Formats: sequence, C-alpha cells, structure tokens
Amino acid sequence: MRARPIARRGRDRSGRSGPPRVQLASSSALRCSCSRPSCRGGTRAESPCWVVPVSNRFEGRPKPAGTLSAASTRTRLARVARPVPRRRPGGPTLSAHRPTLADVAAAAHVSVSTASLAFSGAGPIAAATRQRVLDAAAALEYSGPNPLGRQLRRGRSGIVGVVVGDSLRRAFRDPVSVQTLDGLVSTLGPLELGVLLIPGSSDPSGPAVDPLLETAAMDVAVIMWGGTTDDPVLAALRRRGTPTVLVEGQHAPDVASVGIDDRGGMRQATEHLLALGHTRIASVTLPFDPSRGEGLVRPDQMGHLDWEITRRRLAGVTDAGVTPVAIWETPASLVEHGRTAGTALLSVPDRPTAIACQSDLLASGVVLAARELGLRVPQDVSVSGFDGLDLPWLAPDVLTTVVQPLAEKGAAVGHAVEDFLAGDGPSRRELPVSLRIGTTTGPAPALVS
Repeated sequence: MRARPIARRGRDRSGRSGPPRVQLASSSALRCSCSRPSCRGGTRAESPCWVVPVSNRFEGRPKPAGTLSAASTRTRLARVARPVPRRRPGGPTLSAHRPTLADVAAAAHVSVSTASLAFSGAGPIAAATRQRVLDAAAALEYSGPNPLGRQLRRGRSGIVGVVVGDSLRRAFRDPVSVQTLDGLVSTLGPLELGVLLIPGSSDPSGPAVDPLLETAAMDVAVIMWGGTTDDPVLAALRRRGTPTVLVEGQHAPDVASVGIDDRGGMRQATEHLLALGHTRIASVTLPFDPSRGEGLVRPDQMGHLDWEITRRRLAGVTDAGVTPVAIWETPASLVEHGRTAGTALLSVPDRPTAIACQSDLLASGVVLAARELGLRVPQDVSVSGFDGLDLPWLAPDVLTTVVQPLAEKGAAVGHAVEDFLAGDGPSRRELPVSLRIGTTTGPAPALVS
C-alpha cells in the first residue's frame, strides 16, 4: 500500500509538547498515534491533534531535528485532506469545484489553447473543432473563461462609464434619457461592452463628483447632457486620462462630442409662433446650472447660464428675433415643473399668448396648467415643446414639437466609444432635428375671428 503522511505530536528536548510532526505510515485509517487522553488514536475527524496550530511554538528557538514548521505541516495536511477529483459517468476526471477550461479541452480532446480560441472567436480554428469544444462545454455546464482573466489579458475592463447628469430616479422618469440610453446600450452590446451608470450631482451641498468616477474601472466615459468644459466631472476624467464622449456639451479638442442642432430647432419653433402672429412669447427652460433653481429669471442671471443645452436653446429663440417676455427656469425636465411654470406665467393679467418650452415634458405640464386655469389650447395660448415624444395621455392634444432622433443619438454615442477603442481620435457628430406641427399651436388670440 502506498505510504501516506499522518500527523503526530512531537516533543522537544525539554519534554514540552511541540507542533505535530509528519511521519509516513501505511495505515489507510490515518489514525493519530499520540497518547493524549482526548485523542487516543482517533481518526482524523475525531482527533483534536489534527487541528494544526497557527503559530510555531519553536519560533525563535532551535527546532529539534526532524520537526516541521507549522506552515509546512499545514501544507502537508492540506495535501492529505485534498478532495478526490470527481468523475462524470463515461467522462474525464473533473476538478472538485466548477469545471475549468482544461476540463473542457480534455473532454473535447483538444489543447487548452485551442479551447480558448473556440471561446474567443479569434485565431485560426476549424468550425467542427470549435463546435466540438462548445458541445463539451455545454455537457460540462461550463459557462466560459473567467471574464476577469480575459480583461487582464486584453488590458481593458469592458466597461463604459455613463454619467447621467442627474439623480437616477429623475433621469429614468424622463423618456429622453431612457430612449437615448437604449440606443447607446444597443450599440455597445455587440461590442461586448457593459455600462456602469453613475449619477450626476443633484445636491449642491454634496460632492461635485461621484466617488465612482475617481475609482471605477472603465475604458471610456460618457457624460450625458454635458455642461461646460470646466465641468468638474470632465476635469476628473481628464485627470484619470479616460477617453470621454460628451453628449450635447461644449466642444473641446480632447473629447468626442455628440449633439443635435437644438439651437436651429428652437429657432424653427419660434419662427413658427411668429408666423402665427404671436409677439408675446415666454420661455420655459431647463436648469441654468447645477444649483437647479426654479422661478422667473432676472436679467442679471443670464450671465450665469452654465449649462450648454439651456444656453443654445435660448439662443435659438433670440436667433428668431424674439426677446421673451418672461423666462422661467425649472430644476428638471418633468411634467410637474412644467405645470408650476405654466400656472405662474398664465395667472398674470398680461399673460403671454405663446410659451416655447425646452422639452416636451415641460410643455405638457404647461398644457395641463392651462386646462386647470380654464384656458383653451391653442385658442387662448399656444404651447410648443422639444424632443418629439409620444405622449398619448395628453390627448386630445398633440404637441407641436422639435423632433430629435433619440435612439440614433444614443447609437452615435456608442459609435464614438467604438472609435476610441479602435485607436481613433476624438470625433464630432451632430444630428439634424425637424419641426412637427401638432394641435397645441394656433393663431394669436387677437387674430382669432
């Protein structure tokens, strides 16, 4: 019978008990040979002698000849206690835990490197061989190589960090954010890239940059609804040297940018209102800066307009030759903020006859406010939006709006990410928009016969 190691207690020259020593024995019972009353030759499961001491009692003193250290004893005992490899009926011997790539290679009768090529899809490998490897993997319930190992070999994390620009609970209430992210994810999926969502700063008193932005592994970062070039989020990514795609932000030579002609779109919507005879036109805007104020904008606040989307869309109104009679800032693109703005703007005696809103959700809130005040849309007040959303709950009204290609914009962001990973430099993409006439705009009240 093959000799197998067992542990027994050792004693030093002074007679004190030392750590277990390992000797060879042919007994398959692996019984302890010490004389401790609590042991009495028990088997490995019964004997306390099989508990290896953590510290070496001989540390700092000469060890008696033939005595092993605690670390060496642990190693040898671990070999004794090593689980027996399992075997599938009619199949090769497998590891004691989950199947490995080596198990799959053995089952498919190929080398490990060939099995790896079958999973990676790269390199020369016959279709029949690849299928044999995949069939063996399915039979062994092997899900594929460890993704962490693959990432280390490639030198990439396979993750794209997406800063949504607002708290997630508000971002996912906005169909614009959802549809754009859907277009982005649909493009990244075939590239085997995942997405890490990072909330933007929604609390002025909190940190300007989420800690994930400083520490999380990512190959490329995307800033949705970007601010200005001195944005702290962009500054943090520049410090890390992370390639960055800026969505609807200010153009910069070291970042890729994806945007729409929103300034031109707002000009078209305003010109449409002018053509209907409106001269008293108000504007309901997106936030001016991260503080996300709400209320009428004073003239001196116009010099502190930090967010590029809001700036460009207001510029589109003035490009049409209109100075708004009132500008109302909202903290987010949500229906309730549009209702608040509409109630305030339409409750004054000299109210505007038309309101140009910077999003469809804000415009729908203004329409609801007009209804609550007993005003007819568009006979008493015209309302235009921006985004081109389908809002069936607003029926019978259909918004006049500037339509932007949301899914295509998300896909364009994905292609900008792909450019970075291919080694290309920052790219710039701008998508066109179009005006869609609905039922919420009509002739100015004075011109209604």
